[in-house]
Amino acid sequence: MGNCVKASTTSESRLQELTSIKVEPFVIDIERLSGNIQTFLQSNILIINIPSKNINGFGDLIEKIEKSEIEKILFVSSTSVYEDRNKTISESDGDESALSPLLTIENLFRDIGKIKTTIVRFGGLIGYSRNPGKFFRKGRLVHNPDSNVNLIHRDDCIEIISRIVEKEVWGEVFNCCADTHPTKREFYTQAAESIGVPAPEFADSGATSFKIISSQKVKQILNYQFLHADLMKIKF
Repeated sequence: MGNCVKASTTSESRLQELTSIKVEPFVIDIERLSGNIQTFLQSNILIINIPSKNINGFGDLIEKIEKSEIEKILFVSSTSVYEDRNKTISESDGDESALSPLLTIENLFRDIGKIKTTIVRFGGLIGYSRNPGKFFRKGRLVHNPDSNVNLIHRDDCIEIISRIVEKEVWGEVFNCCADTHPTKREFYTQAAESIGVPAPEFADSGATSFKIISSQKVKQILNYQFLHADLMKIKF
């Protein structure tokens, strides 16, 4: 027997699109939660992937969640919670920025007592419509060009989320980035060349600050091998 899946959008115009893929659609806006939120939350598992840093909005959502039947949450966060420390960073190192609103939001979800929450910190998203060869318009400089990139293909994002739900891996924090970390100069030059557009312009920034995000934990616990492990081999 399959699962009943609900999906939310902030746009009325996308409701038909969601219906076409056989999910029950809802209009949900973190900025102003409406009366249909409790119906939406009539589920066992909630996957939250909202590109917002509205701490108060998430606080309001959590109040609704606490009154719902939600048992488990998967919250999609970002490796931007980490500061540049010029080293490889894992989940247990404590290198998160205390000023990061995303870290504050993560902690709001971890503090919900009755619900098990897993945090996935994705690197920069690439794949399909997010073609890195088109990220930089002509005249826009790429700063810190010799720092390393921390990116992940959309296929890997979806597969990792699926594995967490299927294997019921809750109460964890996972970094999720491709295995390789070329420099911005290397990666964006190749990405541009692969689609026949000029390479972006790179700013000579002198000293380089960087971070390399380790995904060893998610690979070990989920027994996961990245579908797009080598960023320099991805075809766009």
